[in-house]
Amino acid sequence: MSELIGPSEAARRLGVSGRTVQRWLRSGELPSVRVGKRLKVPASALVAGRPIRRLLVANRGELVVRIARTCRSLGITCLALVTDDQREAWWARQADEAVPLAGSYLDGVAILTAAQAAGADAIHPGYGFLAERAEFAEAVISAGLTWIGPPPAAMRTLGDKAAARRLAAGIGVPILPGYDGRGQSDALLTREAARIGYPVLLKPSAGGGGKGMHVVRERGELRESLARARREARAAFDDERIILERYLDRPRHVEVQLLLDRHGGGVHFGERDCSLQRRHQKVVEESPAPGLSAGLRERLGEAALRLARTAGYVGTGTAEFLLADDGTFVFLELNARLQVEHPVTEAVTGLDLVAAQLRIAAGEPLGLAQADVRIDGHAIEARLYAEDPWGGFLPAIGRIARVAWPTGPGVRLDAGVGPGDEIGTRYDPLLAKVVAHGPDRAAALARLDAALGETATLGVTTNRGFLRWLLAVPEVVAGDARTDTIDVRWHPDADVVPEEAWPAAAAALAAVCGMGRSGFRLNGPRTLSIEIAGQRRSVPVMPVNASPAPWAPTTAGIVLDLEGRAFMARIAPPPTVESAVRRVHHAAGSAEAIVAPMPGVVLAIRVAAGEAVEAHQVLLVLEAMKMENAVTAPADGAVTRLLVRPGQAVRRGDVLVELES
Repeated sequence: MSELIGPSEAARRLGVSGRTVQRWLRSGELPSVRVGKRLKVPASALVAGRPIRRLLVANRGELVVRIARTCRSLGITCLALVTDDQREAWWARQADEAVPLAGSYLDGVAILTAAQAAGADAIHPGYGFLAERAEFAEAVISAGLTWIGPPPAAMRTLGDKAAARRLAAGIGVPILPGYDGRGQSDALLTREAARIGYPVLLKPSAGGGGKGMHVVRERGELRESLARARREARAAFDDERIILERYLDRPRHVEVQLLLDRHGGGVHFGERDCSLQRRHQKVVEESPAPGLSAGLRERLGEAALRLARTAGYVGTGTAEFLLADDGTFVFLELNARLQVEHPVTEAVTGLDLVAAQLRIAAGEPLGLAQADVRIDGHAIEARLYAEDPWGGFLPAIGRIARVAWPTGPGVRLDAGVGPGDEIGTRYDPLLAKVVAHGPDRAAALARLDAALGETATLGVTTNRGFLRWLLAVPEVVAGDARTDTIDVRWHPDADVVPEEAWPAAAAALAAVCGMGRSGFRLNGPRTLSIEIAGQRRSVPVMPVNASPAPWAPTTAGIVLDLEGRAFMARIAPPPTVESAVRRVHHAAGSAEAIVAPMPGVVLAIRVAAGEAVEAHQVLLVLEAMKMENAVTAPADGAVTRLLVRPGQAVRRGDVLVELES
C-alpha cells in the first residue's frame, strides 16, 4: 500500500501552498483517503503525473524551435506563444501551433490565460523571462497545468541568489565573502562593501544572464553603480534586490548539469567550462572542462547534488562555481531552469535534456544512476549574437535578407531566425547557437571554426568573425581561458570600412544592376561610384562571379557579410549642396556630431547646452536590451546643441549632441 501523508506534507512535496492542496482535495483533483477524521494523500498520487499532450512554451526564439523538435519526437503538440511584434518571426512558425499573447513574456496572468484558451496541459518556461519566478510556477500548478520545472519551494531556495548563498553556507559548500541580507539601503550596502573589501560585484538577487551585474573597484563608484544595477534588475526581473560578492580576478567559470526526479533519484552529467564571457554573459561554452582531474570533477558534482537535494530540487538545474588554479572552488548560484548552453552536455552524453524534463514532470523516474553516465568526446558551443564586436559589442539591428547555416558530421545548429526577420533591441540578441562535437577537443575546435565559416545572416551584423578569432586565441586553444580573456585579448582595429568591402560591393552591385555600359570609361576599366557607410569611392568592376563575400540584394542596393559584419552598399547618388556644405563643415573641425552608437531609448541626459565637457565625460545614457550604455565625449569641448530628450527612441547613427572643440 502507498504511504499516506498529510495535506501539509503533500503541499511541501509539490511545492505549493496548503490552501491549494485543500482546494484540490475538496474538488477531487487530488486523491485522498479518510483516516479517522482526517484526509490523507497517497504519496503515489504525487508522482504518478499526467500525460502531456499539448505543451505551451512561455518563451521565444531558438528555444521554442529546439523544444518543438523534442515534442515532435514524443508525439506532443508544441504551442508557440507569440506576441504582436513576433507574429511574423521565423521561429513562431516552427511550432505546431501559434498562440497569441495579449501582453509580454513577463505577464504571467496573460500567459496563463493564453495557455488555458489554447487547451494546453503543460507550460515550459524555457530560460529568462519567468523561468525562475516561483510565483509563476505556483500559478501554473494552481491552474491545474503541469509545470515543466522544479517545485516552487525549491525555486525560492535556489533560484533566489541570496537564499542560495545562505543554503550553501549552511551545508558547508564554500561561497565568496559577500552580503545577501534583506536590508537594501545605500548606507548599509556601502558599509557591507567596505567589510567585504573592494573590488565587489553587484548582482541582482532574482536574475541571471549577466543583466544588472557590475564590478565596483572603489567606493566612489558604488552609489552610481547601485542605482544602475537596480534599474536594470527592475527592468529585467521586476525585482531590484542586490547582493554583493567579493570580485575575483581571472578565475575559471565552471558549472555542473544536474537532473533529479521525484523518487529520490539524482545524477550529474559532468561540467561545462563557461569562462569565455564578456559583461558576465557567456559567449563560448564547452564540455568537459579542459584539464579537470577526476577527483575535482567528483567534488564539484557532489557539492552540486548536495545543494539540490537539500533544497528538495526536482528537474534539470545547473550549479555554477568559480574555480581557482589550485583546484579550490566557490559556489556562485544554482540556475533553476534549462541553460542556454545545454546542447554541449547533450552532445557528450547522448541525452535529450528537454525529453528528460518532460518525463520527470510527468512523474517518471530517472531510470539512470551516476555510474551509467558516460562522457563521449568533446563538444563546444558558440553563441551567434546580433552585436558589433568592432563597435564595443553594441546591439545590432537590421532585416535578415538571407541565412546560410552549417551542416556536416558533428555539427548541430539551434537557430531562432530566418529570412525576413526584423532584428531589434527589445529582446535578447541571441540569433543561433552553433555546436560542434568531436572525438577530442582539437577536433571539436576545428569543426566549430569550419561551421562558423559556413554561417551567414545577411542583413544584420553579428559576432561571427569575432568568434572565429576567439577560437584561435592561444589561451583558448590551450584550454586555459579565464573570465577576463576576452577583455584582455580583444582590441580590434578602428571600426572602419575594410578595404575588401569595396571590390566585393562593386562586383555585387554590378550583378544587381546589370553590367550594361554603366561606369564605362574609354581605354580604362569599368568603374562604379559606390557609397558604403557614408563614404564614396569609384571602384573598378570585377567579374560578376568574383565577389569574395556573401551578399544579398536590398531595396536600396546590396548588403555584404564580411566575417559577420553587415555593410550596406549602393550606387552613390549625385552630390547635393547640403551634403557638400556638411562635408566642408566637418572637415574644418568647427563642430562634431555625437551619434547614437546603437538603437535604444535615451534614459538620462547628463549635460546642458553651453556646458564645457572633458574627454570621456558622460554626455547621456542610452538603454538597449535592458542594459544601460554611456555615450561619452571624444575630446574636450563645449555642448552647442542637444538634439534629444529623455525617453526618446533613437536609431544607430542619429545625432544626439553637437560639440564644439
